[in-house]
Amino acid sequence: MNRIVVTGAAGQVGSEMVEALRDRYGRDAVLATDIREPGDPGEFGPFRPLDVTNPHAVAEVVRSHAADCVYHLAAILSARGESAPQQAWAVNMGGLYNVLEVARREGCSVFTPSSIAAFGPSTPADPTPQDTIQRPNTVYGVTKVAGELLSDYYHERFGVDARGVRYPGLISYLTPPGGGTTDFAVEIYYEAVAHGRYTCFLGPETQLDMMYMPDAIRGSIELMEVDPESLHHRNAFNMTAMQVTPESLAAAIREHIPEFTIEYDVDPVRQAIADSWPRRIDDSAARDEWGWKPEYDLAAMTADMIAHLRARR
Repeated sequence: MNRIVVTGAAGQVGSEMVEALRDRYGRDAVLATDIREPGDPGEFGPFRPLDVTNPHAVAEVVRSHAADCVYHLAAILSARGESAPQQAWAVNMGGLYNVLEVARREGCSVFTPSSIAAFGPSTPADPTPQDTIQRPNTVYGVTKVAGELLSDYYHERFGVDARGVRYPGLISYLTPPGGGTTDFAVEIYYEAVAHGRYTCFLGPETQLDMMYMPDAIRGSIELMEVDPESLHHRNAFNMTAMQVTPESLAAAIREHIPEFTIEYDVDPVRQAIADSWPRRIDDSAARDEWGWKPEYDLAAMTADMIAHLRARR
């Protein structure tokens, strides 16, 4: 990779992915794009506005930057997708199709993340295998399964070097949550530092896979850099670091903020989504095929999150 375009660069993953890629490949090598312009484009670095549902715009941006790789992160997430399913399909599937088509014509590699939302109520929940039944019951999950299949098709049919991971819930101190079911695991830290209390929209024992954002970014870049000959799956690798519940997060936070309290006001829609997802995923394929290994567990992540959030106040 020498010239990279990132779609969805203003999002939770995109903003940190751009920074990490620029640190690795150089500021001008990485073009950030998003339908929303950053607050200060001059400080953000090279940026172009881009609607990924416009195939001509996607092609023009990739060609003008002479890109050889696209990190395609633009998407509408789970909870927001349920309130606007038609838009979620248009953005998530239309955008990916446009990127893969440009990659086919221009010879680009493509990274596109899937999600634990690609699983569903009939998937084995603990542990969830790499290769298993996928029957999600959200439009976001449906687009992720279809996206996994489409990416594999473009690799097998056209030779596009399409790779990806299934992200679990992602936790970050830099970017606020963006409409996902796992947002509670980010919000709880922000509210703990700011107010010492949090009202959670999921039940106390709802267990989900999570990962600290630095691990997610590092792992994604490592996958794109590995020799493709070592990859059997190539696309949609299970990837995780820890399993948490709202109660276990609260307990970890109390190690640093003893007075922290948590209450519950369960949102039936998001609770139903969370209940349809795995409790623990098996990421041994990622570990075996490209050496995936997280650096942060719950205790280390909590200490780092609280330290950074306190420093920003």
